[in-house]
Amino acid sequence: MAFANISSDLSYWHKQSQPLFDNLLWNIPEQKTGHIAVVGGNSQNFSTVVRISEFINQTFPIKTLTTVLPDALRGKLPPLPNLDFLPSTESGSFAKSRQLELAVSSPGATLIIGDLSRNSATAVALSDAIASSMPQDETLPNLLVLARDSIDLLASEAGRWLSRPNTIIIASMAQLQKLFRAIYYPRMILLSQPLIPTLETLHKFTLTYPATLLTFHQDNIIVAQGGEVSTTHLVDTDYSPISLWSGQLAARVTALNLYNPKQNFAATTAAILMH
Repeated sequence: MAFANISSDLSYWHKQSQPLFDNLLWNIPEQKTGHIAVVGGNSQNFSTVVRISEFINQTFPIKTLTTVLPDALRGKLPPLPNLDFLPSTESGSFAKSRQLELAVSSPGATLIIGDLSRNSATAVALSDAIASSMPQDETLPNLLVLARDSIDLLASEAGRWLSRPNTIIIASMAQLQKLFRAIYYPRMILLSQPLIPTLETLHKFTLTYPATLLTFHQDNIIVAQGGEVSTTHLVDTDYSPISLWSGQLAARVTALNLYNPKQNFAATTAAILMH
């Protein structure tokens, strides 16, 4: 794969203190619409999956919200609407199945929120499901958002799914390092480096790969897609360095991108200032 040259004038850098894409923040339908699947959990941990599903249900007018869990959890949860239990491994994580492929490819948006455990069989199963959701023609696949420990689990398989369009990766700098190493990317990002070299690397990376990246570095929330980069100072948002990774930002990013298709950079940037 050819690697893009880095622009030296930083014209791709957009600084957000007030909303850069205010029109998108208001583009929330009045009627319930769309389908989001929240995928995650294992037999020992599923709290984030349920919590984020409830947050989406209470915050956005989503017509269909499906919570997708491994069937090792069947009987461990109270009756809840729209629960899907998928085949699981002996250790209680997702196993490879046709149902998992459909959960990743069929809804308008799929948010893989984590609590997945470090299970290699689940890593392969999810990577297979993501790879199977890539259309063979020019059709845009459904929205896929990866967040929290799903990045750690899937990093080793990144070469199989990182070229998938309409994919948003919400990852710490340490998690991005894992992704870059997995694909032998020639320019590494360092936790200690200044902001501008990081922006340059993400600019170049997203000219090479179609994914949208959201990360945090030097007190800035950074979004990169298609060579464009935005930064938002953390103090201008409702987040802390800890709450940034709770899953609520990932939920807002998922919903706003579902409502604004083909505008991944703008919708992801706008979601940061969404209340």
